[in-house]
Amino acid sequence: MGEVSRLYGVTLRALRFYEQRGLLNPIRRGGARLYDGGQKIRLQMILKGKHLGFTLTEIADLLDADSGRDKNDDFVLDEKMVLSQLRHLEERRTELDQAIEELRTAHRKLAAGGR
Repeated sequence: MGEVSRLYGVTLRALRFYEQRGLLNPIRRGGARLYDGGQKIRLQMILKGKHLGFTLTEIADLLDADSGRDKNDDFVLDEKMVLSQLRHLEERRTELDQAIEELRTAHRKLAAGGR
């Protein structure tokens, strides 16, 4: 488990959480968890899904949808899903840009000695 944690840059806690959520199913030998090639691919897909902004529930659905096809580290996304996620991320970006600007304004006021 520690090796997989280091290899993929995730915490042990995250790996246990993904296992509890049913996203990963490592082989157990005593107290050790062993991740075979299929589990490592699933972890890569989980991390990619997170990078793309999908929730763990959405990632679980994507993993389930992909379970019947050849294993690789890419999701099968349909156009509706891609466009929906793009809109969601663009909305988040707008909100983040607004928050950043508010904080910059507050910082300028503080730096100028005002409140």
